[in-house]
Amino acid sequence: MRPHSLRDMKKEATAHALATAAFELALEKGLDGFVVEDVVQRAGYSRRTFANYFSCKEEAVAMIAMTFDGSVHEDGELNFDLSERLSPVDVLHRWLQARFTTDLLRKIRELFSLSRRHPTLEPFILSVLKRLEAGAEEELRRFSRDGQDLVYSHLLIGAVFGAVLPILDGTLQVRLPGDPEERAPGAIPFEQHLAATFAYLRNGF
Repeated sequence: MRPHSLRDMKKEATAHALATAAFELALEKGLDGFVVEDVVQRAGYSRRTFANYFSCKEEAVAMIAMTFDGSVHEDGELNFDLSERLSPVDVLHRWLQARFTTDLLRKIRELFSLSRRHPTLEPFILSVLKRLEAGAEEELRRFSRDGQDLVYSHLLIGAVFGAVLPILDGTLQVRLPGDPEERAPGAIPFEQHLAATFAYLRNGF
């Protein structure tokens, strides 16, 4: 659910500020180059407040991918018209286009890059990806018709995330929206990769 009170919005803003501070410090100094005290000083909060939101600095760093402003909240819910007759593939296509913004894709790429140097970050990145998958599942449930095959839904979500993961971890060279071509010559544009992925899902392999 979206934040429905001032208290909810303040809590989200606090989590976002702490995660942003931790992420910035990780990029600047590496995961071993700062401690929780540095995070709270940069964000302007206390250690006690930090402990109310995160178990450690690694979790705070990874959660930069789950703290958002705007129309998409961390549960993945989008402003779709529930009266539309959308197929599960269409729902996931719209969800992914709205959820995986250029900013988010860049941040997750940075997280994977950090995790290669600091393996303690990996389980927290996995947790973030699981929460993103849960958001996709919730979106499908909102649009599901009676009797929709749950096995099909899980396979579909698995296929979509399987196509996106190589972009996030850097094993597939894909140029993100806004990136100049010279930064990654020969790389596939993200929208082209996404369109090809969903064409396979609609038409079969």
